[in-house]
Amino acid sequence: MLLGLSTGHAIGLGLIAAAFVVFSLLCALVIPKRWPQFPGERGLRWFIVVTVVLCIGTLAAVEVFAKEAEEETAQAETTATTSTGTTSTSTGTTTNAAQPPAPAQGDSAAGKQLFAAQGCGGCHAFEAAGSNGAIGPNLDDALQGKDTEFVHESIVDPNKEIASGYQANIMPANFVQTLTPKQIDDLVAFLTKPS
Repeated sequence: MLLGLSTGHAIGLGLIAAAFVVFSLLCALVIPKRWPQFPGERGLRWFIVVTVVLCIGTLAAVEVFAKEAEEETAQAETTATTSTGTTSTSTGTTTNAAQPPAPAQGDSAAGKQLFAAQGCGGCHAFEAAGSNGAIGPNLDDALQGKDTEFVHESIVDPNKEIASGYQANIMPANFVQTLTPKQIDDLVAFLTKPS
């Protein structure tokens, strides 16, 4: 289950579980060696309270931190259903895998200017931009037959799918922070339908 969680959720769940395990081991192995009457009459109430709080805390942590797995499973099922060509409803919209992807919404001319301003041509060869960079893939080849969704994802999450023969972390992964959504749409429009 931990492998299906994001790093933050896995760490949170792990810390709560570790606290409970450490408390259990202390109570079972360490404290009785020093204090044979543990928890004794005076400490019994506190021992019960701490045990109950840790048990409830662990159960609550599982409820809070493990919700992500349910959401991802539902999204994966929706994606699987959509990819088989059947119609599925998600957040009030209907999609069909047989339909072509939506055309780029950006301004191709603005995207061309942004391509140059961001220095994309220094790394990528792209005939429409007049660039011949060789650090990253040749975009004329790498983007051939790719839809706008793929191009968008390649800009905002460049390490998700790496072109053959190239390594991860070469392309900056911060465009989603440094560019506005409109600018990203403009770049996508330029890369998919250059002016």
